[in-house]
Amino acid sequence: MWIMLAFMVLASAAGFVLFRRNTVPGAEGPAPGPAKLSVIVPARNEEGNLPHLLASLQAQRYRPHEIIVVDDGSSDGTGLVAKRFGATLVEGLPLPEGWTGKNWAVWNGYLRSTGDLVAFLDADVRLAPDALGALVAARERTGGAVSVVPYHYTEKFYERLALIPNLLGLFAFTSPFERTNPQKGLYGSCIVASRADYELAKGHEGVKSELLDDLTLGARFAEAGLPVTNFIGRGLVSFRMYPDGIRSEVEGFGKGAVQSTGKLGAPTVLLVALWLVGLICAEAAPFVLHTAWAPAWVASYLLYTLQIYFFARYAGRFGLWLPALHMLSTVFFLYIMLYSSYRVLFVGHVPWKGRSIGIGGGPK
Repeated sequence: MWIMLAFMVLASAAGFVLFRRNTVPGAEGPAPGPAKLSVIVPARNEEGNLPHLLASLQAQRYRPHEIIVVDDGSSDGTGLVAKRFGATLVEGLPLPEGWTGKNWAVWNGYLRSTGDLVAFLDADVRLAPDALGALVAARERTGGAVSVVPYHYTEKFYERLALIPNLLGLFAFTSPFERTNPQKGLYGSCIVASRADYELAKGHEGVKSELLDDLTLGARFAEAGLPVTNFIGRGLVSFRMYPDGIRSEVEGFGKGAVQSTGKLGAPTVLLVALWLVGLICAEAAPFVLHTAWAPAWVASYLLYTLQIYFFARYAGRFGLWLPALHMLSTVFFLYIMLYSSYRVLFVGHVPWKGRSIGIGGGPK
C-alpha cells in the first residue's frame, strides 16, 4: 500500500514539473515603440463568436493599426458582423489545392496587411483591455514569436468536460523541456510576431498543407533562428471554444490529439504519461473502497483533486464540482484519443467546420 501511495505522489509531482505559471507580463498603457500592429482574424461560420472578439479589440488601450477579418467560406453572417464593427473584410477566396482552409485565410489576411507587427487571433478569442499592449511588449522583450494559451471559459456541462485536455495542453506548452525542442510549437489561437520575422519563417505559406499549422509554424521560427515563447493567458486572453455542441468539441480536440503528441520532446511525453497513469489509478478509488488498499487510493484521489483545482485556476473556468469529479473529463479525454487514433489510422482525414481535412493536409 505504501509503495502504491509513493508512486501516486511521484506521478502527481510530474504535473508540477511540467507546469509553469508563465503568464503574460502586464503592460501599463501603450507598449513602447512606434510599430503598427495588424490584427488578422480567420473566420468560418463565426457569427456568434466574432462580436465578442471585435468588441474587445475596439476596447484595447493599445489600438491596432488595422483589423482584418478573412471570411473563410462562411454560410452564416460572419461577413456582416465584420462590416458592422468596421473591420476590413476579405472574402470570396476559393480554396486552392494543397492548402488547409485556415492557413489560406490567414495567409490572405497577411497579404492585405500593412503593419510592422502582425497578430493572428482566432474568432473565439476575447481580450482584456490591456491584452494587446502586454503582448506587443512581451514580444519586444523576447523577440521572435509569442503565443498564448487562452483561459477557457465554459458555460455548459459538455464544455467543462474539456478540463483534462486543457490541463494537458498547459503541460505541453509550459513544460521546461520544450524550451530547447526544435519542434517547439505555437498556440494558434493567439500569435504575435514582427512582419520581418514572420516572413523569415516563411509564414503560413510555408505550412500551407499542415493540419497542425501552429505547431509546425513554431518549428519554422526555430529553424530560422528565431525564439518562440508561449504564455498562459489568464487575466488577459480567453476564449470559449465550443459553444455549438459536443460534436464540435470532439472534432476540435480530435483533429490533432494524436499527431500533436509526436511534436513534443521525449521528457515531456514521459512526464505527461506518468501523470496520466497516476491520475487514472487514483480515479479507481471508488472501486476499491471495500479493500485494504482504500486509504492509499482515497489519499491519491484527494491529492490529484487538489492539484487539479490548482491547475484549473490557470486553465479555465470549469465549474465548482467537475474538478472534484475529474474522472468524467478523463473518460472524455480517452474517448478523444481513441477517436483521433481512428481518424488517423483508418480514415485518413478529420472533419472540421464543415470540411474534411486530410491528415497529410489540404481538403479531402
